[in-house]
Amino acid sequence: MANLFDGIAATSDIERFDDLLARPGVRIERIVSTGQATPAGTWLDQAWDEWVLLVEGAAGLEIAGAAECRLAPGDHLLIPAGTRHRVT
Repeated sequence: MANLFDGIAATSDIERFDDLLARPGVRIERIVSTGQATPAGTWLDQAWDEWVLLVEGAAGLEIAGAAECRLAPGDHLLIPAGTRHRVT
């Protein structure tokens, strides 16, 4: 048994990435950010689908060609493979 909130620092200069589950065809990753964003002019473009769920706090997410969306606790969305996106 584990708790999603174990080992999280209140602040950090870097994002933390932890695999919670990794199996063929699926990976569940916990990403802990304390204000980090994708550098200006940089886009993420992954070869896999990414389902994002915001558990706590707030976040901005920009998908290429669309307006920035603001995420609140409980919000989730699917970013299809090959979709350029960035954390704002």
